[in-house]
Amino acid sequence: MKLEMISKYPRQNSQLTPLLFVHGTLHTAACWDVHFLDYFAEHGYAAHAVNLRGHGNSEGHERLRWTRIADFVEDVANAVQQLPSPPILIGHSMGGFIVQKYLEDHNAPAAVLLSSPSPAGLLPTAIRTARRQPWAFAKVNLTLSLRPLIATPQFVGEAFFSKDLPEEQLLEYWKQTQDDSFRAFLDMVALDLPKPGKVKAPLLILGAARDNMIGPRDIEATARAYNTKAEIIPDVAHNSMLELRWQSVADRILAWLKEQPVVCTSVQVAELYMNGT
Repeated sequence: MKLEMISKYPRQNSQLTPLLFVHGTLHTAACWDVHFLDYFAEHGYAAHAVNLRGHGNSEGHERLRWTRIADFVEDVANAVQQLPSPPILIGHSMGGFIVQKYLEDHNAPAAVLLSSPSPAGLLPTAIRTARRQPWAFAKVNLTLSLRPLIATPQFVGEAFFSKDLPEEQLLEYWKQTQDDSFRAFLDMVALDLPKPGKVKAPLLILGAARDNMIGPRDIEATARAYNTKAEIIPDVAHNSMLELRWQSVADRILAWLKEQPVVCTSVQVAELYMNGT
């Protein structure tokens, strides 16, 4: 499976652990390329964003409807293998769910779950979406396509953004959305839920105070499942990496990365893995 990767590098040679960003449902790796990739490259990190199969210019569009979460986990594993050393994983929404599933059977220096569904599943989000957009949600189940949820810029704005996002930006971000896997949606609701007990990597669990998709209660449930604390970033909505106040989210992630003892240099991380740490 050929996967597209968007990469940004620091100006000077850096030995910091690389970052791998994983996008969410109805999005592509382009969502990371607006602000986050350049931001973290400017702070010394090689920053990579993978387009999961069926997204962007990656292969697999013809089979996207029935692509499983397990297939997306395989994509992350393949992307990790392309990097010179094990990366820190940063997953948004479905991307955070995929990261949780990846960490069940793979090591990572650390991971960030950004507005990610909890291990209990996506059912609360599905119910909220059905209440907010009943006709669109009914059409999703009739057509086995998630596209009705992003049929208009207004739908995208209500689901993913704060009300103060300028209309021209909303229109541009709407154009970057795409259909997604109906099977993966079912996996996140109930069919293939994460197993927190198998995850050993340090986690930063972030939510957005204005999130209409994965609310603060869901984020706190995720944190409880992993025996840690959730952090809720104020004044941002679900697509916090694209919001007007995106840097408040990026700054928190950067500060947390600096606090992690294993996030040293790529050479040191490789040595830790070779020694079985």
